[in-house]
Amino acid sequence: MDISQFLLLLLEGLSKLHFVEKVDIQTEVFVLKGRAILKNNRFLQIYFNEITGTTAFALIEDNRRIWGIDCDNMRGWHFHPLENPETHHSINKKTIEEIIEMLSEVWSFLL
Repeated sequence: MDISQFLLLLLEGLSKLHFVEKVDIQTEVFVLKGRAILKNNRFLQIYFNEITGTTAFALIEDNRRIWGIDCDNMRGWHFHPLENPETHHSINKKTIEEIIEMLSEVWSFLL
């Protein structure tokens, strides 16, 4: 997937979430970095590298990750559960749509 496809799918998915207040994205050639500012003083940190395929979504509260989904060359696709966000649990490849859906489920749990 290229960076423009990633951005389009990301913005489309985030626009459907009632708890997203603002999105701030920067791109540099083949890298996307950004944040979705969420309600309740939380934000979603987002990273995508088109060349390496590295993808990271981290839900942040009080300056620490409380949940996330990542893909990197070392561990492949994995998630960081709410119960223990420092751990890595292997998962199958996720689409942006699936990640947004999982974020929505996590958000409902946090309320």
